[in-house]
Amino acid sequence: MAFLEISEQQIRNLDLASLQPWCGLGAAELVQQAGSLELHFQWPRASDDPRELSEIPELRLWSLRADAECPWLPLLLERSSGQLTRHGAMLLPHQFSRTEGIRFAPEALELWITHRLFGLDAWARQNGLSIRQGLAQMAAVLGFELDTSFWTHLPPV
Repeated sequence: MAFLEISEQQIRNLDLASLQPWCGLGAAELVQQAGSLELHFQWPRASDDPRELSEIPELRLWSLRADAECPWLPLLLERSSGQLTRHGAMLLPHQFSRTEGIRFAPEALELWITHRLFGLDAWARQNGLSIRQGLAQMAAVLGFELDTSFWTHLPPV
């Protein structure tokens, strides 16, 4: 597991330098790291601040830039502790329920995850890799179930 600290200054400056070690990795190395990255945001908050991290505009903006410049980031984010879900919440409209957790706006989730699946699948194929099963698991973590025919019309791996 890799823990990545994102400082307040990096967040304010939209500085992605902390992701540089992963930017230099090849596709196969990134795929091997799937599900192993945790992002820890160092953001000052008052003790009575009730907001979730995904409700802080500065963190959302940093996450949007990271997602745009590092489209493989969702693939790397740890899944069982909620890292991937939090990343999704940084990017997508959602509601938080104490009983059900994060509930993404269905249309927004469908658009974003489909776009990300197409992009990551094409990236993997260009690099001679097959990651469709891992991508389907990534989508499921976010509450998006792929139809069995999803990959049918795409080039084979």
